[in-house]
Amino acid sequence: MKCSECNKRPATLYFSQVINGQKAEIKVCEICAMKKGYINQSDETYSLQDLLTGLFNFGSSQVELPNEQIFKEVHELQCPKCNTTFNDFQRIGKFGCADCYQAFKVKLDSIFRRVHSGNTKHIGKIPKRKGVHLHVKKELEALREKLNQLIEQEEFEKAAIVRDEIKKLEQEKEGDHS
Repeated sequence: MKCSECNKRPATLYFSQVINGQKAEIKVCEICAMKKGYINQSDETYSLQDLLTGLFNFGSSQVELPNEQIFKEVHELQCPKCNTTFNDFQRIGKFGCADCYQAFKVKLDSIFRRVHSGNTKHIGKIPKRKGVHLHVKKELEALREKLNQLIEQEEFEKAAIVRDEIKKLEQEKEGDHS
């Protein structure tokens, strides 16, 4: 969409204003927005890196570390392969190589928890049509784990029921492959 003022550049800013119940929308480029006074030249623009840095709370006082010594160690971390430091990672918002994940692991778990609603492990999703066998496999793994727990707790009657469920699923699985 083109700027409604100059009709030359693409509109990057959208303003909505409601006056006496009438909504007026203005779509302008950044240059025309500055000329019209919608934004000041002193207003800072934000990049994706700035957004991610804000999400990660880099450089904030809310760092989840027990004491200042660990805080200093985290900032002095450096990847042995690409020599990217943790400060470089904070500033750029990108890793230098795949080994950076391991080098900065001490600090990354708290960042991933914040960004991913407390999850630090990717489990993924399985498509229903294609993943029938994977669903059965995961269910068998869960039942085997439950069986082991029941045996450890010496609840042998419940364990026998779970064992029968496992056998039934394994037979169904073998029948599907035939």
